[in-house]
Amino acid sequence: MAKLSLGSTLSTALSRHTLPPLTARHVTTTTTKITMPTHHHPSLEVLGGACDRFLLALHTTLRHPYNPFPLIAWNRHVETIFASFFRSVPQVKLRRECLRVKDGGSVALDWVSGDHRRLPPDSPILILLPGLTGGSQDSYVRHMLTKAKSKGWRVVVFNSRGCGDSPVTTPQFYSASFLGDTCEVVEHVGARYPEANLYAVGWSLGANILVRYLGQESHTCPLSGAVSLCNPFNLVMADEDFHKGFNNVYDKALARALCKIFRKHALLFEDMEGEFNIPLAANAKSVRDFDEGLTRVSFGFKSVDEYYSNSSSSDSIKHVQRPLLCIQAANDPIAPSRAIPREDMKENPNCMLIVTPKGGHLGWVAGSEAPLGAPWTDPVVMQFLEHLERGASKTAGLSCDSEAVPVQHGSEALHHMEV
Repeated sequence: MAKLSLGSTLSTALSRHTLPPLTARHVTTTTTKITMPTHHHPSLEVLGGACDRFLLALHTTLRHPYNPFPLIAWNRHVETIFASFFRSVPQVKLRRECLRVKDGGSVALDWVSGDHRRLPPDSPILILLPGLTGGSQDSYVRHMLTKAKSKGWRVVVFNSRGCGDSPVTTPQFYSASFLGDTCEVVEHVGARYPEANLYAVGWSLGANILVRYLGQESHTCPLSGAVSLCNPFNLVMADEDFHKGFNNVYDKALARALCKIFRKHALLFEDMEGEFNIPLAANAKSVRDFDEGLTRVSFGFKSVDEYYSNSSSSDSIKHVQRPLLCIQAANDPIAPSRAIPREDMKENPNCMLIVTPKGGHLGWVAGSEAPLGAPWTDPVVMQFLEHLERGASKTAGLSCDSEAVPVQHGSEALHHMEV
């Protein structure tokens, strides 16, 4: 099945139309400022308060021009659809863990099979958050997973409720506003491997959720770093663009994917009281219809616009206290460039932004593996994460200063089962 996104599933119907990085381990250090090359190729927009800290680590890639693959990248919609339909899907054997969370709901964690035996307990862990309706089956997720695995990282894909065939055990899906599952997943993974540093990568709606989580947890966040890709940032703006021109195709495709998930679990939603409009959700023609009939009511919002406004991650950037790399495409049809909170990123010493001139949505058909291999972003993401992990490893044996915030791991309220 072809995949797309505000994270992922484009149904087959589309074919019919020199400071050490801040980590969870804080230490007191004495540093000497060293002049470093801070230039990047002019084809890229690079900014953020953390540029001085991270630009050198990414210099080998960012000094080169962004060269989109000929023909495919001439149009943002062509690139988006090509990547969704024709990008290769690496074959990886996964082991599924179904995690029961506090409200009785369930999510599915897909680990690389055998890594619990092969890798040492302190191997860095990468949690992957796919986009809307996305999961571990998607090509962009698989490529990132295999890239991190090849570097000796332990990787786990967080499939939200109903996504990636994750079970739905309560009459509630996930949403852009709800961070409870993310909190419990990070806590659960950290408790299982307490010696390891935790990192996360999110795409599209998954990126929006990840950045909101970073902002909410702020100084107490157990992650040592994160990467946001194709983040819509402002869901009100993204919704506006969804109803323009060719974007209607994406909107309808994602609505069909949501309806498909909903219908599989429709019995759970029978006899729902209140403002729920179950027929509207079950037959939604747009993402907005689905959110009006189900999502905004489930999470206590008076209107869809209130839900979108309060669920946008643009306001969270100023509160992020962990290293965060955001990568966007200037011509993304789903995550508009005008929604990027550039000023807040400039003011935050933990944030860095890279904007490529092309890339579409989850496309980035460029780089050494184009057109069918991994997107241009994957090597950049791993360079950033490995830079953070090297810094974390250097401080692992040092004692924390008086301002350190202890990271608490625990999962007493969590239950899991192997499937």
